[in-house]
Amino acid sequence: MVGNLNHIIDQVVKDKGIDRDVLVEALESAVLSAANKKFRNTRDLEAHFNDEIGEVEVFEFVTVVDEVQDSYKEIDIEEAREVDPDVEVGDSLGMMLEAGSFSRIAAQTAKQVIIQKVREAEREGVYSEFKDRVGEVVNGIVRRYERGDLIVDLGRAEALLPSREQVPRENYRQSDRVRAYISEVKMSAKGPQIILSRTHPGLLISLFSSEVPEIAEGIVEIKGAVREPGSRAKIAVISHDIDVDPVGACVGMRGSRVQNVVTELRGERIDIIPWTPDPARFACAALAPAEVSRVYIDDEGQAMEIIVPDDQLSLAIGKKGQNVRLAAKLIGWKVDIKSESRALEEEQEETAEETVGEQIPQENGVDNASAPVAAEEPDAPEGVNEKTEE
Repeated sequence: MVGNLNHIIDQVVKDKGIDRDVLVEALESAVLSAANKKFRNTRDLEAHFNDEIGEVEVFEFVTVVDEVQDSYKEIDIEEAREVDPDVEVGDSLGMMLEAGSFSRIAAQTAKQVIIQKVREAEREGVYSEFKDRVGEVVNGIVRRYERGDLIVDLGRAEALLPSREQVPRENYRQSDRVRAYISEVKMSAKGPQIILSRTHPGLLISLFSSEVPEIAEGIVEIKGAVREPGSRAKIAVISHDIDVDPVGACVGMRGSRVQNVVTELRGERIDIIPWTPDPARFACAALAPAEVSRVYIDDEGQAMEIIVPDDQLSLAIGKKGQNVRLAAKLIGWKVDIKSESRALEEEQEETAEETVGEQIPQENGVDNASAPVAAEEPDAPEGVNEKTEE
């Protein structure tokens, strides 16, 4: 407890990145805790850090009285005037205690409190630094695997790349560098937890934003992005400048810009699509490279039926339905794709059903029309004919 603490405080502030005031408050709290333990909380104590001498000073406060009733919290007026000649009855007098009088156990308690405060300050510092960085792409170093999850060193903190957020084809070894998207930052009982992702569409958007200056400047805007991580992705872009081609800006000269993103995503194929507010036109662009014959839209159900040439059906659907699945996610509508021959068959079936439906009421009409004729036959009773004539 003796000695200049300024050097130690400055070193901890530099190494741990903790605010000096927080550390000083922790020291004061630790020393006060040790003092209260020493005197069994029988005295009114306060601890203050003295910057000039670099020590935490402990003061005992007692009330000046004519006759002492509680020796721990009161002091006689005559004895008090030996410390401060100007003191009066009812005043509160503070007297500094010798910190060296604290027991070894009390000093150990102070050390534990300091360690705890420093750890809490570190956690709060890390949380404050990363809580506003959700959506950013960060670089880290792989440290180890824990039950399939990857522990990544970000410098001031360790982050978690869960197995569900990893691309199946990607493998990492210790000390490998990894670039990932911060998807979540939360405070847990063990401290701040930073969750990373390699599968989030935001990673694709962030990579394009860093590679394409027009996106960073706001000239080109990314309207949407969808991925099947490690396999294929689609991104929709629009330009706010008629002289700038949004697709060309993202592709770059000889494909340099998009190739950098593909390399970072370990060969993931990327389709760059011009965005348009017309859902039919946007759907046609989203299904590229397949050609579209016609589109039927159901605005209420947010669904569309897309007809493609027979030789374009497999291309439009894609491998295991990947192309149409990504297109539907990007558009945000339900998409049903049919070939022209299939659509023609369905139209013919519907026409046939309508024709049959129209013929059934006509036959019934003939039967109804013949009923009165039967009443005029000779076998009918005479009374019926007479009433009819009347």
